[in-house]
Amino acid sequence: TVKRDGQTLKSIPISGGSPDNPTYNGQMVISEKLEQTRMDGSTVGFGTKENSYNIPDVPHAMRLSSSGTFLHGNYWGSPSVFGKAGTSHGCIGLRDVKGGGGDTPGKWFFNESLVGDVVIVKNSHEQTVKPDNGLNGWNLSWSAWQQGSAA
Repeated sequence: TVKRDGQTLKSIPISGGSPDNPTYNGQMVISEKLEQTRMDGSTVGFGTKENSYNIPDVPHAMRLSSSGTFLHGNYWGSPSVFGKAGTSHGCIGLRDVKGGGGDTPGKWFFNESLVGDVVIVKNSHEQTVKPDNGLNGWNLSWSAWQQGSAA
């Protein structure tokens, strides 16, 4: 569900991480936006052929963690998985088309988002993203944040 100033703009079905590779829970900050990028599983620890991937042209990619979690367009997944199944290696996928053209949820979300926007993931079977894995200090309590302060 996409909200701005407390008002719902749109609900978009996603595909999250698979049972073997669930998406992190918690609040993650968009730290980078790329209209198109290569995603290579060997760069984030998925080195064997059975569990790796190498997609040269992932559209509408927005980085959520330093360890390689992205919210991105997905043109290779069946439309039936969005809103129904987790199929990724931990990323959040939005229905899209190869090349990123057209009127798709992936393109809409990319165009409506800014670096610094917070994405909240709930009810995943994974742990909460660590505060130092990207710009994700939002997951610290105020007292824990103050303990790490220089003050």
